[in-house]
Amino acid sequence: MPDLFHRPRRLRKTENLRALVRETQLSPADFILPLFACPGEKVRREIPSMPGVHNLSVDEIAKEAAAAVELGVKGVILFGLPESKDETGSGAYHENGIVQQAVRAIRAATPELVIIADTCLCEYTSHGHCGVVRDGEVLNDPSLELLARTAVSQAQAGADVVAPSAMMDGQVGVIRDALDEAGFEQIGIMAYAVKYASGFYGPFREAADSAPAFGDRRGYQMDAANSREAMREAELDYAEGADILLVKPATCYLDIVKTLHEEFDLPIAAYHVSGEYAMIKAAAQNGWIDEERVMMETLTSIKRAGADMILTYYAREAIRRLSRN
Repeated sequence: MPDLFHRPRRLRKTENLRALVRETQLSPADFILPLFACPGEKVRREIPSMPGVHNLSVDEIAKEAAAAVELGVKGVILFGLPESKDETGSGAYHENGIVQQAVRAIRAATPELVIIADTCLCEYTSHGHCGVVRDGEVLNDPSLELLARTAVSQAQAGADVVAPSAMMDGQVGVIRDALDEAGFEQIGIMAYAVKYASGFYGPFREAADSAPAFGDRRGYQMDAANSREAMREAELDYAEGADILLVKPATCYLDIVKTLHEEFDLPIAAYHVSGEYAMIKAAAQNGWIDEERVMMETLTSIKRAGADMILTYYAREAIRRLSRN
């Protein structure tokens, strides 16, 4: 037998011992729950590709938020399905838009909950793109004004944080200026600083009815092969006044999460997106994996990479699992 001075297995002997030396700890405060608001009353419609996730009418989304707070959720991010769509996505910035209604209802039901509003146009445009379209091209600068109007409208409704996700150049700076001019200096910006053109968004597009009517979003979302470009995007949003930098998706881009965590003195968020959630669900439903174990392993990996907060459809399930520890 070799003379072994170091035996790492000594600290793995029991669950309590493993817990004492565990380097990465998840907590309920790590999670932000995405919610989808839709028109109507008493609507609770499950999304086929996202088992356990629903489109919720405003009355139901307020109940869902209140139940989430009871469980220990600290924040939600809201997406909207409007009654109608048009070329400029006017439902995104209408004072009585679906997200604005949902913000007010949730604020009344749970004053302490952090409400983040996704700030984009794709769910509201008839063409499904994230900005103004002319002659088949998504125009950057004309889109900025509409995104700024959307952010101000969301702040007026009572959102704590706006989250511009359109990947238009300069969007954070324009939104920051608009919020400040409207008297909302204290409203934070969670910038989708590094948002990749990913194949993992499919279930979300079903949930939000936001698939592009033509082409795709590779002309403004990032190429999956690029990491140095991610740093440039994050640096630009940082310089424009972002309060939080977000990476989307999460698990295929843990290297990007880690790099941003090491390079920036802002909180880093990561979005465990719909396709990542749906894959775990599908594999579990087929009996191929232990869903709860894989869920926790996945979320732990995102935090271990450096995420300070995780946007995930598993927020409630993860908190329930943590409560049993």
